[in-house]
Amino acid sequence: MFFQKKIESFGYALKGLQIAWKEEQNFRFEIACAIITILLSIFLHLSKIEFVIIIFMIGFVLATETLNTALEELCDKFQPTHDPHIAKIKDLAAAAVLISAVSALIVGAMIFIPHLSQYL
Repeated sequence: MFFQKKIESFGYALKGLQIAWKEEQNFRFEIACAIITILLSIFLHLSKIEFVIIIFMIGFVLATETLNTALEELCDKFQPTHDPHIAKIKDLAAAAVLISAVSALIVGAMIFIPHLSQYL
């Protein structure tokens, strides 16, 4: 019974990923960036700790994007017409994605620039 519920929960999470992939252009763009980043990490032979940091930042961005999408869906469900409070909630959630993406970009630059400078 316990394992069945865990398997079902995992299935719901996979369904959420499928929804994000199908319905969110930003999520697909972020996945593409993640793949490029991982490939570059392998090519540049990043240290284990650098690679872990990169993976963490990718997860951070993708998690905030999916939470933003979920919050937007929830807001639209309960308030389909324009409402200034809902707009504020959506803007704040979008700001969370922006903060995570900019943070990932800064961390990525701090890790990749020294490695890439060897090739220039």
